[in-house]
Amino acid sequence: MSQRNREGKRGARERLREQRERDRARAKRKRTLGVLGAVVAVLGAAVGVGIFASRTDDESGKSGSALVPPRGAVGKGRLVIPSGRSEKAGQEGKAGKAAPVTLTVYEDFRCPGCKQFEDVFRKTVHELQDTGRMRVEYHLVTIIDGNLGGTGSVRAANAAACAQDKGPAKFRAYHDVLYRHQPQETRDTYADNGRLIKLADQVPGLVTPAFRRCVEDGRHDAWVRESNDVFAHSGYASTPTVLLDGKSVYGDPKKPLSPNKLKRMVLAAARD
Repeated sequence: MSQRNREGKRGARERLREQRERDRARAKRKRTLGVLGAVVAVLGAAVGVGIFASRTDDESGKSGSALVPPRGAVGKGRLVIPSGRSEKAGQEGKAGKAAPVTLTVYEDFRCPGCKQFEDVFRKTVHELQDTGRMRVEYHLVTIIDGNLGGTGSVRAANAAACAQDKGPAKFRAYHDVLYRHQPQETRDTYADNGRLIKLADQVPGLVTPAFRRCVEDGRHDAWVRESNDVFAHSGYASTPTVLLDGKSVYGDPKKPLSPNKLKRMVLAAARD
């Protein structure tokens, strides 16, 4: 074989070897890119799940997004805030015999008539509660917001529910503070959470970081709206609606209620 032929064969083999090396390198790069692509895809999916979870967490914490009853709420849908002795616990959680009579009050913290009832009957109601003769069940509604506009009714009711989270004594004290400082019906002062928190300073131990968050975040807003919706379908048309063991006892001008008359009615009902 001539020298030229031998050099030609070596050149062909060399070119073939080099082509194979290039093919192997190309295949290796493809495999590497495939693995990296899979890793990126997995990481991307993980990031996507993280973003979704983060958004879900954020949305679940929106003000009033979930119906959250205050601590100790009772009744159907847990829409009632009780005050006084129940069958399971005595006044303010102490053991004791259940109160034999129940006063049911549908009220709105912006309602002038509700303030009038509180101003006249507050002392008597507390006395009957504290002596174990009567239990009060409060239904918080927002009728003035609906009639005049604004958000003061729902904001104040939410703040009162936040006070209930701290215990029945805090609710009762803050409930009384809100009525003592009730603004004029046409002024939506209670729409200001800062005002509600400032008033809460009058109740020792009520204003804590948790209470502030509860008020500012509207933790119980949906619960308040549900309570108002039930009231709207209850057949009662105004606030305050006051029932003694289920029977209306307030608001009839022909048979006006007085503190002494309420005491007599409670004592008579307890004897029955």
